[in-house]
Amino acid sequence: MADCGVITSKTVLLFLSLIFWVAGAVLTYVAAALLSTYKNYANFFHDQYTVLPASVILGVALLMFGIGIIGCCSTLKESPCGLGLFLFILLLIFTAEVTAFVMAVIFRKQVHEGVDGSMTIVFKKYDGTNADSRAVDYLQKEMQCCGVNNYTYWLSTEWFAKANNYSVPISCCRASFSNCTGSLNHTELINTKGCENKLQMGLESILSYAVLVILVFAIIKFFGMISICVIGCRRRQNTYEPLSSGLYRGTYA
Repeated sequence: MADCGVITSKTVLLFLSLIFWVAGAVLTYVAAALLSTYKNYANFFHDQYTVLPASVILGVALLMFGIGIIGCCSTLKESPCGLGLFLFILLLIFTAEVTAFVMAVIFRKQVHEGVDGSMTIVFKKYDGTNADSRAVDYLQKEMQCCGVNNYTYWLSTEWFAKANNYSVPISCCRASFSNCTGSLNHTELINTKGCENKLQMGLESILSYAVLVILVFAIIKFFGMISICVIGCRRRQNTYEPLSSGLYRGTYA
């Protein structure tokens, strides 16, 4: 029965080692998606804290790849030192994941406040030619949006007053209409929803997915730590049982 328990625990740990590698790959993808989003819309994120959740997630992913290798090798060899190291690293990763979980939840609100202020500043600098203008055009095309709150935002901008042609930037045009010029006389040809909500919803969606992934794999690591404890207890019992039997035999002799 003891051997059966050890074999079962080893099977669980090997399976968990494989899951750690898969988890590392998934978290790497999530971190890459966040970093890519921040890079594409860097003009709208003036505060550096916005990349912290992605950085923490990426760091956790790299550690998970390493812990999978350590877990697999120490489990196959049943090395007490290796399993002890495996347990210690699991505790560290578990702590990091809890930290990342809390940060992701907190920064969901911070991202909302950061986008609200930064986006307005960038849109006000729009003149059709500068770097901020290119960032705004890219955002409006990719997100299929127009203006900060909606397309009427452009009516109050300095660019609109100087252009004096009663139109919004061509980047507000819907992709399906090649004849769109941005004229407000044909609002059916342009995107009318604002960019602020769309960008916030996109980032919050990614962060929500990251929170779910971190929570699931934190639970998996918890069961991994339990499995290591089971193997350790089984090995200790196997070590003491022969010694105890010998003591009893010596007493009766």
